[in-house]
Parts: sequence; structure tokens; C-alpha cells
Amino acid sequence: MSFLLGEHMTGGYGAADILHDCSIGVEKGEIAVIVGPNGAGKSTAMKAVFGMLPLRKGRIVFDGSDVTALKPEERVVKGMGFVPQTHNVFTSMTVEENLEMGAFIRTDSISDSISQVYDLFPILKEKRKQPAGELSGGQRQQVAVGRALMTHPKVLMLDEPTAGVSPIVMDELFDRIIEIARLDVAILMVEQNAKQALEIADKGYVLVQGRNRFTDTGEALLANPEVRKAFLGG
Repeated sequence: MSFLLGEHMTGGYGAADILHDCSIGVEKGEIAVIVGPNGAGKSTAMKAVFGMLPLRKGRIVFDGSDVTALKPEERVVKGMGFVPQTHNVFTSMTVEENLEMGAFIRTDSISDSISQVYDLFPILKEKRKQPAGELSGGQRQQVAVGRALMTHPKVLMLDEPTAGVSPIVMDELFDRIIEIARLDVAILMVEQNAKQALEIADKGYVLVQGRNRFTDTGEALLANPEVRKAFLGG
């Protein structure tokens, strides 16, 4: 049983199911990556795990508890963090105010946590008094990830964290994601840059039309000729 597991998930928006008996999971300190073609249900699977999508079948188990019936905000309190692909920062607030907003469920001092985020993303310390809306796309993603870390999540879910950023920024973000996983945080990530994501993944899930097509280690999926040909450009 994985630390976080979405098991046999079937569901969608309205009458049409997008997920069909789909299962994804991740262990503490691991990076699990969900890849596949456009429209494969990758982000839908992630949202289902976080409670943003009602399931007709299946269940979500987190840290030994069935959380299928819990709302997203209740899952955050239990230790789940989620960074959506878009609209993931408060653009009119400063970087530091964004981080403070991330700690909304906490009643203890957050100064050490802010320092940890600045250690992870030094550019944010430099720009801490600047409105997040003035930052580059890559810097905004760092703010979004940093804000999610302010709740001290046991699992961090990232929906397309490198969307729209340069290859250099993508590599930097992936390096930071590896660092976060080393803190014993489980990372579940949807990523369009499949090859690069699988290179850092302990586990990979290839979804096609809402179903599991391949599940293996990142290394094994990169070496699989069928995966390479169909999903990684040969």
C-alpha cells in the first residue's frame, strides 16, 4: 500500500467519465510522475486524488487513512499540498505575503518555514517585497511551490510545474523538486516534459484515455522501446 494511493479511480465531470479504473500512488521521499498525451486524464487523476473531482468508483488512501470522502481543504489539514498549473499565486501580493498565505492552517511561528523556502529558492528572498505578478513565469512557479510548502505537507502534488518556462528554469525547478523529496516529502507530479520528468522519477505512470497504459520505475519507462516511440519522441 502506497503512502498516497488513488486506487481504481473512475469518474469525471458530469455524466462522462474521464478516468477509467486508474490507479496512481507515491511513497514518502519518492517522486512519482504522471505522463501521457494531451487529454489522457493526467491532471484529472491528480485532481481526483486531491478531492477536486468526485469519484464514481475507487478510493483515495493517504497515510493509512481512507480520505475519499474528505474535501480538498480537509486533505490539506491532513498533510496534502497541491499546486495547480495556473492561477497559483496572488499576483497583487508580495512574494512574502504569498508565503504567509500558504501558512493559513498553522498557529505556530512560520519564520523558520519562510527561511527554508528562501534557502530552497534564493531568488524569492531577493524579491520578497515584490508583487508576485511582476515575477517571471519560473519565479511565480517557485512562489507557488514555496507557498504549498508552508503547510509542511507530507505529500506535494504539482500540476505541470514547468509549463511555459525555459529549459534552464525547468532544470532548476526539477533540482529543487529532488531536494524537497529528500526531506521525506512524497512528490506526485503531472508533467508534459515527459522525458526530463522520468529522468528524476522513482516511479512513472503513463496514462492513455484515463487508463493506466504503463507503470514502472522512471528508468525502466525511459528504456521501454514502446514508451519511447509512442510518448518520448523515439
